[in-house]
Amino acid sequence: MFILYRSQVSAQSVFLFLIRSCSSNMADLWQNAMDHAVAAARRAGQVVREALQDDRKVMTKSSSVDLVTQTDQKVEQLIIQSVREKFPKHRFIGEESVAAGEPCVLTDGPTWIIDPIDGTTNFVHAFPFVAVSIGFSVNKQMEFGVVYSCLEDKMYTAKRGKGAFCNGEPLQVSNQEDIKQSIIATEFGSSRDPEAVDKIFSSLRNILCIPVHGVRGAGTAAINMCLVASGCVEAYYEIGIHVWDVAAGSLIVSEAGGVLMDVEGGEVDLMSRRVVAANSRTIGERIVKQIDSFSPPRDDASSLHKH
Repeated sequence: MFILYRSQVSAQSVFLFLIRSCSSNMADLWQNAMDHAVAAARRAGQVVREALQDDRKVMTKSSSVDLVTQTDQKVEQLIIQSVREKFPKHRFIGEESVAAGEPCVLTDGPTWIIDPIDGTTNFVHAFPFVAVSIGFSVNKQMEFGVVYSCLEDKMYTAKRGKGAFCNGEPLQVSNQEDIKQSIIATEFGSSRDPEAVDKIFSSLRNILCIPVHGVRGAGTAAINMCLVASGCVEAYYEIGIHVWDVAAGSLIVSEAGGVLMDVEGGEVDLMSRRVVAANSRTIGERIVKQIDSFSPPRDDASSLHKH
């Protein structure tokens, strides 16, 4: 009986050891992936800075104000190629890949969500806020996010459950709970559809007239979200962004103590192209009440239609 008890304890110990070992190895695997993302973002940032010295050939996508450059495409290829060499079984959602016809589908598999240049219009005009954004999702949950503000040389990082940082220093959202003492960030987007523009300005008017201290916009969703995480602004909202704009930033906000929600107040859906990122639920819900919402086509609309 004593021998049986000992064998049971031994088996249980081995089982627990194996679970811990697997969990540790999995954590190490994602840490390796995150380290790779940080290194890839730095290399991409160097490409962006060098390109700013050259003539930037500009093309358009969905409209005359939806811009893309050869640098966007070059940077995305650089990141994806480097990841494929190290993690050949991982999937990708990349802005330029989707523009070229690749499906925008988030599966349970390890998926890199990449915006090679968030703030392409800024880049074209040398407006000094340009970011490389790399999010990493497993089981449709963000595991880490990396946003590199290339021209500021600020590396924002977050790992699920481990906090958010800028150049290694911890980030914490603002503790301001009074909307009238707040700065709100937003963007006008690339849609020039009159109905959408009317709703965008309706929301802006409502928020300005609360009144808030001010409304700002860096010209890149990723950096706007990092500003929320840094405590510089109390909230950021936008309708019309894409999953690659906000995937990495969403985790940076939540790991810095912030909250994410839909513009109508429900759970955030990164494929819905609508987001509110705030320092607190109090501020977020106050913003939601002022938004004249609408629903642009989902990022995964074509894949949903197929199924």
